[in-house]
Amino acid sequence: MTAKITDLQQARPRDMLGRPLHDLRISVMDRCNFRCPYCMPRETFHEHYRFLRSSERLSFDEIVRITRLFVQLGVRKVRLTGGEPLLRANLAELVGDLTSIEGVEDVALTTNGVLLAQHAAELKANGLHRITVSLDSLDAAIFTQMSGGFAELERVLEGISAAVAAGLTPIKINTVVQRGINDHTVLDLVERFRGTGVIVRFIEYMDVGNRNHWSMDRVVPSRELLARIHARWPVHPVQGRYRGEVAERYAFDDGAGEIGFISSVTNPFCGDCTRARLSSEGVFYTCLFASTGVDLRGPLRSGASDEALLELIRSTWQQRTDRYSELRSSLRNNEYPLKKIEMYYIGG
Repeated sequence: MTAKITDLQQARPRDMLGRPLHDLRISVMDRCNFRCPYCMPRETFHEHYRFLRSSERLSFDEIVRITRLFVQLGVRKVRLTGGEPLLRANLAELVGDLTSIEGVEDVALTTNGVLLAQHAAELKANGLHRITVSLDSLDAAIFTQMSGGFAELERVLEGISAAVAAGLTPIKINTVVQRGINDHTVLDLVERFRGTGVIVRFIEYMDVGNRNHWSMDRVVPSRELLARIHARWPVHPVQGRYRGEVAERYAFDDGAGEIGFISSVTNPFCGDCTRARLSSEGVFYTCLFASTGVDLRGPLRSGASDEALLELIRSTWQQRTDRYSELRSSLRNNEYPLKKIEMYYIGG
C-alpha cells in the first residue's frame, strides 16, 4: 500500500505551497486580429513587429504529445488560448485530438469572437466543451477603443449567437473593466445577456505584461460592480464548482441566470491556483505573471523521451512558489521595471 501511495504522489505532483497540477492553458497562436491597449497595444505590436514563424510554433502533434504528459501528472482541464486561437488554421482538428486523450475531462477555448461564427459548429463537432468570448463593452465606440480600433462588435455578437446555436453552452463572456473607460457600460452587458444562459464575468484590470500602463486608479473593485448590479437586479452568492475556480459566482434572485467576478487584484486566489501555461513556441510557465519559463520544445525536438520530459515538467511544478497577486504591492515596489511575460504570449 505504501508503494502505491508513493507512486500516486509522484504522478500527481504538488508545488511548494501544496497546489496540485490540474489545468493546462495552451497558447496556440501568438498573433491576434485585435490590438487591445491592455494586452497588445498597437504602438508596440505594429505591422513590423516580428511574431513567431510557423516553424517556431509547436505543431499539433507536439501539442498533443506534451498535453498527454501533463495529463499523466494530473491535468484534467485544457483551455486553448492565444493571441487569438482561431487564427490558427484547422484548430478544430487539434480540439478533436485533445478531447480524445484519456483523462482529459474538459477542453475549452477563449476567443475574441470575430471568427467564431464560421467555426462554432465545427469546433462543437470535434468535441469542444465550452467557449469563452472576450467582450469589454456593447457600446460600439468603446468597443472600438478597447479593441485597438477594430469595429467588429456585430461580428462578435454574431459569433456568440452561433456558439449558442452550436450548443457550446454555457457560454461565458469575459469583460475587463477599467475605471473611466468602460465601467459605466457594465449594466448594459448584464441586461443584454440576463436570461439567455450566457454568463458574463467581470475581470479586474490587471498588470499583465509590461506595456499596458497599469495603475491601481483604473481598477474597479469587484465589490463595487457587485453593488451596482445588485441594486438593479438582486443577486445572491453561489458556491463554487471546484477547487481553483477563479470566478466568484452570483445568481439572480429571479432565476435569470448568473454572473461572475474575477478579482485577482482585490481578492487574490493564488492559494488555489492549479494552472500551468504553455506558450505557442513550447515554453512552460507556472504563472500568468511569470518572468521566466522552461523550454519544452528544445528537448522535445532534440529527441527527449517521454520520461525525460515528464521529469522536467514534474520538477518544474514541484519547485513552483508563484503567488504574484498576493505579493503584488511589495513586488512592484521592490523591482523596477518589473519584467513579466506578455499576456498575449501565454493567454489570459
